[in-house]
Amino acid sequence: MSRDRGPLRLRRLDRSALIAASVTALSLTASGCVVVHGEREVLPATTRAEAAEALEQFTSAYNAADKAYDSSLDADHVTGALGAIDAARLKAGHATNPEGNPAHTPLRLTDATYTIPKKAGWPRWFVADARGNKGGDVRWLLVFTRSALDDPWQVAYLTLVSPEDVPKFKKDADGWAEAVPANSTEFAAEPGKLSQDYVAYLKSGGKGFAPGTHTDGWRQQRQKESRKPGLATQYLDDPLADGDYAPLALRTTDGGALVFFAIRRFQKQTAAPGASIPTQAEGVQALTEGEIKQSLTTEYVSNQVALDPKKSAGDGEVSILGRIEGLTAAQGS
Repeated sequence: MSRDRGPLRLRRLDRSALIAASVTALSLTASGCVVVHGEREVLPATTRAEAAEALEQFTSAYNAADKAYDSSLDADHVTGALGAIDAARLKAGHATNPEGNPAHTPLRLTDATYTIPKKAGWPRWFVADARGNKGGDVRWLLVFTRSALDDPWQVAYLTLVSPEDVPKFKKDADGWAEAVPANSTEFAAEPGKLSQDYVAYLKSGGKGFAPGTHTDGWRQQRQKESRKPGLATQYLDDPLADGDYAPLALRTTDGGALVFFAIRRFQKQTAAPGASIPTQAEGVQALTEGEIKQSLTTEYVSNQVALDPKKSAGDGEVSILGRIEGLTAAQGS
C-alpha cells in the first residue's frame, strides 16, 4: 500500500525506538539527574513504518464496514468529522440494504507518503497523502490522530485534493514536519478560529476567503436554492473546533499553513401551502425522524482543508482546497 513500508523487523525496531524515547523522558527523574516530562518532550508523532501500518489497518477496516454496512467494524479507526460522516452513511446503508452493500468496491490507497510533525504533548497526529482508486485523479489526505500511546490511530479528517494543490511542508533535517499551534496569529486567519471564520463568511460573505467552489461559489448556490418557487430553504452553520473536531495545521515551506477543520450545517426546506417537499433519496429517508409534512431539516458535518497564508503574503486570503461533507441526521415536520 505504501512505498514507505519495510520489513516487519525494521518496523518493530522503528516503533520500539519511539517508545524508548518516551520512556526515557519519563524515567530521567528517577536517576536524580533532571526532571523531564514525557508529555512536554518534543518527539515525532510516530514512525514512518507505524504510519504505513495505520493506513493499512484503516483501509482494511473501512472496506469491511463498507461491505457489510456495519459501523462497528471500523469504529476504532475513525473519529471526529470523518467518524460522524462515516457512521451516518453506514447507518443509512444498513437501513436500506441490511444484507450489506451491493455496490461495494474495495478502496485501495497507493503511492502513499507521510507527513509526521515533531511536537510535544497529545494528541499526536500525522497526515497520509495517497492515491485512491475512487474519486478520479486526486490525492486522498487523511489525518490520523490518537490521544495516548496505547490508543489506536484514528482518521479524523478525510479530504480529496488535486495533486497540484497539495503544498510542500516545512521539515527539519531528519524529515519531520512542524505542527502549527491553533492559537498562532502569524497567518491570515488563526487556525483555531478558522471554523468560526468560515461559518461567518458563509452567512454574510465579506473578505478573508479566496474565490472558489467552496466559498463564493457555495454562497451563490445557496442563494439560488433559497429562491425556488414554492420551497423556502434556510441555512444555519455552526463551528466545530473542540475535542475530536479540533483543527490541525502543518507549516508549509512558504511560511503558510495547511489547516484541517470542520463545521456542522443545517438546511431547512419548508414547502408553501399546497406544495410538498421533494421526494428524498433512500439514504435521507433512512436518517429522518418524524413525518415529512411541510418541512425537512437536514444536518450535515463538513470537513475542509485550507491553505492559510502568512499575513504578509499578498491579499492574505484563505483558500479552501477541498471539502467533504455527509448527512448525519434529518427531522421531518
